Amino acid sequence: MFMRCETMESFLDFPSLTYTKEDGPSTGDSMGKETIRVVIADDERLARKKLRILLCAEPGIQVIAECREGAQTATVIRNLGPDLLFLDIRMPDLDGFQVLGAIPPEKMPVVIFTTAYDEYAIRAFEARALDYLLKPFDRERLHQAVERARNELRKSSDHVLANQLIRALASKRNDALRPTGRFAIKAAGRVVFLDLNEIDWIEAAANYVRVNAGKESYLLREGIGHISERLDPDRFVRIHRSIIVNINKLRELQPCDGGEYIAVLKNGKELSCSRGYRSGVQELIHRNL
Repeated sequence: MFMRCETMESFLDFPSLTYTKEDGPSTGDSMGKETIRVVIADDERLARKKLRILLCAEPGIQVIAECREGAQTATVIRNLGPDLLFLDIRMPDLDGFQVLGAIPPEKMPVVIFTTAYDEYAIRAFEARALDYLLKPFDRERLHQAVERARNELRKSSDHVLANQLIRALASKRNDALRPTGRFAIKAAGRVVFLDLNEIDWIEAAANYVRVNAGKESYLLREGIGHISERLDPDRFVRIHRSIIVNINKLRELQPCDGGEYIAVLKNGKELSCSRGYRSGVQELIHRNL
């Protein structure tokens, strides 16, 4: 059964820190709001209790820890990675600003300061705090701060999703350039699926390439450079700026004057191998011997 605000507690070995019953990841609630995992840091027990009670009225809030000291607040943030931190400024050992300085940027939650002192407001916003609650604050003022935090977290989540989408699209693009096992070729109103091992050679023809496979040939509106990127480099070699050959279809290389070769395929077809591409041909042959 969903609980709006988790208030059942268990104490750890050190008395200055309290964890709630559950400290798992955000999962969302029955009202459709994403769960916001909250840490309360305040050295005053009554202040923590009041804040926790007020937070119970907010949907989708899970208080995962309560801290009384600054150093342990920073430790909890690093270990649990909450979404939102309600942070008092004056605490034993470390003040609120020192706590923020001890948190790595990638672990920094949304921060709302809760304090009885208004003189720290400017410094708080310079520290990128989202809000500044001046004690004593009421339920409505807290609600406004929580909604601001909810919107901020939603924007942050959208940014992460956008980056993930960009990476996914980039990955898809890279996948499209990796060698595949077949070509899909449109020919005479039909789509022909051609296995790469059926291809004998490919030649450039203006803005097209002609794929030769046995007795058949297919014309593709695609540059030979782009075609080369889609082929397995261990099976296909470019022997001329306008010719790519399936190495498994090669029968022999015949040397000619000027350091060039004639590539003879198993079907008897002779193709010119220019001097500029000779090293690539030789390297591929050696790898396949």
